Amino acid sequence: MSAAAPLVESLGLEYVARHPESAAQSLLDADSDSAAALLTAARPGSSARLLGQLGADSAARLVRRMPPAVLQRMLAEADPGAAAAVLRRVDDPRALLEGLPPARRREIETYLSYPENSAGGLMDPAAPVFREDVRAGDVAAALRESRRVDDEVVMVVGPDGRLQGTIAMVEVLLADAAARLASLRVRPVPVADAFATRDEVVELVEGQRLRAMPVVDVAGRPVGALTQRALARVAEQDVAADIQTMVGASRDERALSSPWFAVRKRLPWLEINLVTAFLAAAVVGLFEDTIAQFTALAVLLPVVAGQSGNTGAQALAVTMRGLTLHEIGLRQWLSIAAKEAVVGFVNGLAVAAATMLGVYVWSGSAGLTMVIGIAMVISMTIAGVAGACVPMALRATGQDPAQSSSIILTTVTDVAGFFSFLALATMFARAL
Repeated sequence: MSAAAPLVESLGLEYVARHPESAAQSLLDADSDSAAALLTAARPGSSARLLGQLGADSAARLVRRMPPAVLQRMLAEADPGAAAAVLRRVDDPRALLEGLPPARRREIETYLSYPENSAGGLMDPAAPVFREDVRAGDVAAALRESRRVDDEVVMVVGPDGRLQGTIAMVEVLLADAAARLASLRVRPVPVADAFATRDEVVELVEGQRLRAMPVVDVAGRPVGALTQRALARVAEQDVAADIQTMVGASRDERALSSPWFAVRKRLPWLEINLVTAFLAAAVVGLFEDTIAQFTALAVLLPVVAGQSGNTGAQALAVTMRGLTLHEIGLRQWLSIAAKEAVVGFVNGLAVAAATMLGVYVWSGSAGLTMVIGIAMVISMTIAGVAGACVPMALRATGQDPAQSSSIILTTVTDVAGFFSFLALATMFARAL
């Protein structure tokens, strides 16, 4: 068995080198010491590719267990943005930076000089920038010398260093070598301030088809560019953050965040949710006598509330998507609410028909069947309107439309479902 150990280790290192995405998932599932040992034994280039696949928090957990000399070799090969994200999470990043080659250290320090989720913290600081009077042949020679193969655009600046626009890389390479960049098609493109937040970057990108987005300083001079990969990562993170905020979790919380950080961010919204739950309970309490008289009502309450909740969630998801992609604006709130009211009403009729059939077979009461059918239509119509209006109302007040919208919506749908069902049951008590 011991004779096979070197072969097993060799196969493991080869797997890391050839399949970094799959290897990263395996390392996440392994214990930290074993994963760190494998990273230490791997070639610097292989471990550097894994660094970007693991995610900053998981990677930081592993690199803390690696010898500093090995870690420095890995950071020297890693993507500067991924390396900076990890260094933000270690105890003494300066000591590690001092052992890196000067050029790589400057790249990483550029990332570290900006907030983590800002445009500057996500950009490629070495993206190509040339003056408009430079010849295309000189640009091609400079790019060959720098061995940058992933750039899709060249940023063009004027004599004052301010950004004029971008040129597609393929146009530069196919142009006459003596042609000046100013004579080629310099396209004006949206730019991001280096300190712009992730949300601001997402708003700039929406509706645009960009190969890269220049990042500029306060004077309009380019300091880097957001590549397509970075832009896709920003959009992905924004969607994930919206999912968290809809249920009252903080955008800043990660799966590996400390328990106390999670408690501090989640607890206030849970307390708010408790207040709204008492509001829904108070509605039920108004009809305590009716429920005591007809216990079947208590059995059917979750049916009405559940269907109205699902209806509201569907309307909320569609409206949130429209707001996020700028497909709709606040001026269209009435038409959106009207559309969701119609959808909720029609779906309510269909769901009510099936519900009435089941309730009649179960209870044999025509009165109870009629009450739950009408309540279902009313509550689902209200839920559809609420699902459209809650994010609109948050946007109108200057709030993030995703911020805990599901908590507010749940309260509205529960109250609508409970009140419509129990109020109708009270009105038609003699028929039950």
